[in-house]
Amino acid sequence: MTTHKGGCHCGRVRFEVDAPGDIEADQCNCSICRKSGYLHLMVPKQAFRLISGEDDLQTYTFNTNVAQHYFCRHCGIKSFYVPRSHPTGISVNTNCLEPETILSLKITPFDGSNWEENAHKLSPLSD
Repeated sequence: MTTHKGGCHCGRVRFEVDAPGDIEADQCNCSICRKSGYLHLMVPKQAFRLISGEDDLQTYTFNTNVAQHYFCRHCGIKSFYVPRSHPTGISVNTNCLEPETILSLKITPFDGSNWEENAHKLSPLSD
């Protein structure tokens, strides 16, 4: 297990996440993930720590309004969110992690455009 550091583009939102050094991320093709270039690393909530920027976060919801998409109100980057598929976890955008602690990155395509039929195929929360 490695402690990865990350954050938004402007640096106001900073976090740490405990996850393997060899990261397996899902690349979803749903409308929001495709447009934002999001690479999902699912972790339990207790593996995620918001270090700074809580007051700089805004929340966006759509469709079922279950997923809580947090983004920096200054630079617009969504570095993490609470996903509908794993409401007890956090999805961290692997693209927002500092690269020094990433040993390898395996990206698995996920057909989120057909979410209802494919949600069961998402990676489980990494321990």
